[in-house]
Amino acid sequence: MQSTDIKHPCNLSAQAIAEAVTRMSAGTYALGRVQENRFCPLYVGRSDDDVARELRGWVGEKARYKVFVFSYAPTAQAAFERECEDYHDFGATERLDNAQHPQRPAQTDWLCPRCEIYL
Repeated sequence: MQSTDIKHPCNLSAQAIAEAVTRMSAGTYALGRVQENRFCPLYVGRSDDDVARELRGWVGEKARYKVFVFSYAPTAQAAFERECEDYHDFGATERLDNAQHPQRPAQTDWLCPRCEIYL
């Protein structure tokens, strides 16, 4: 199941990010690889203000992550909630490289829409 909005994965390179992520915005992303013509997510993340900057930080970091998908979010809270949804949809720590559930920003009381981790 692919929760992000983008239709197909893009190579995880500075050029591909610049071409695909065309505006400064909060957003979510999934990093992974293509296997048997399907996107296989390995890590999910978000940016509360600039998803392109966050993605550029991953370029060259791990050879394991070859491609990305992303979606814009209208607010930081929407990005957090979407990251939580993607985290759960893609298998949480059992299937992803994420070490833990997405963290909400400091000074917020936002809740995960899928679990009770913050209750």
